[in-house]
Amino acid sequence: RWFTHFYVVSVLWNGFLLICLFRAEFLGESLPSWIQNMQHALGRDSQSKDTGNEHFSALLVLLLLWLHSCRRLAECLWTSVFSDGVIHIVHYCFGLGYYIAVGSTVLCQVPTNVRNGKKLSVQICWYHIIGVTMYIWASLHQHRCLAILANLRKSRSGKVVSLSHSVPFGDWFESVSCPHYFAELLIYVSMAITLGIHNVTWWCVVMYVLFNQALAAVLCHEFYQKNFSSYPKHRKAFIPLV
Repeated sequence: RWFTHFYVVSVLWNGFLLICLFRAEFLGESLPSWIQNMQHALGRDSQSKDTGNEHFSALLVLLLLWLHSCRRLAECLWTSVFSDGVIHIVHYCFGLGYYIAVGSTVLCQVPTNVRNGKKLSVQICWYHIIGVTMYIWASLHQHRCLAILANLRKSRSGKVVSLSHSVPFGDWFESVSCPHYFAELLIYVSMAITLGIHNVTWWCVVMYVLFNQALAAVLCHEFYQKNFSSYPKHRKAFIPLV
């Protein structure tokens, strides 16, 4: 349940960055000087080639990241049923820092001058359509899987009756033990596609999500196998058929 704090921070911080970038792109305003200094510190060259697609892609990905955080916050508040498990303080602090850093990473994919005050000319490309479509598809499945997990602890009337673990069935649970983790990976891959596929920095973010979610999925998969003797043997831990 402490993950709720991560999404509160992400909604506020990334929402603020989204507003700043939106005003800079569409209203011709300059980004605040401290944001430009942050971009310089993270290695963004203000003299980089100024391309409209690059700016629109970053704005779109920042919007998708903010929407993802809003949905996850809503699910933490009104969908998920959490146990009494605890989180390590190091993990908690890292999580807060991560959601601040990931939005800043998107912002650093555009030059600090932000088109020198010129308003953005929106150019929708094929990778924007593919990326957003994949994002919606993965987000829907992640929500369904989280709802399935929550319903295992509720009665038909919606009242919480247990905090124990049960074996989930339905949707992507038929293929893997942790489809919500797999969907998280797909969401970040969809953002990489939306950025134009070739953005090396964001693929590094994707690799982090891959290893982070894979580790959590394997541990969860082993827990299911250890505690439920009739657990479906055909299920994989994280990625279908792998």
